[in-house]
Amino acid sequence: MSEVRNCRKCGKIFNYIGSPICPICKQAEEEDFKKIKDYLYRNPGSSITQVSIELDIGVEKIRRFLKDGRLEITGDDGNMILECENCGKSIKSGRFCDECERNLASELKATASQMKSEIGGISDASRKVIGMRYLNKDEGK
Repeated sequence: MSEVRNCRKCGKIFNYIGSPICPICKQAEEEDFKKIKDYLYRNPGSSITQVSIELDIGVEKIRRFLKDGRLEITGDDGNMILECENCGKSIKSGRFCDECERNLASELKATASQMKSEIGGISDASRKVIGMRYLNKDEGK
């Protein structure tokens, strides 16, 4: 069953399939991304401001592509465009620096392992009380 939502960009109603924008706005986003990608291929090293002015695409949209990891800032010098959302370090793409990304992944793994062991320690009687249901893997039983 699909869920109906309003598009975040245009406000029209659409069948939600995982993206907060409707298929028409999604297609327009993809066209803008292709324009940016082509422009950067022809003009390597362009600044975000140059790309925005030349293509008439908002800086925020370009920043969103950078945060989504679809574009990357070139050069070794620090940039003032993207910062790690955890520590504030200057980054070239995405939302977190490599170190914070590793730490977050490690913390998630440890939490998942802890939850698994806690669930494993619950007695069968307690599982029934908290609503867990199990199927027998053997067919005729």
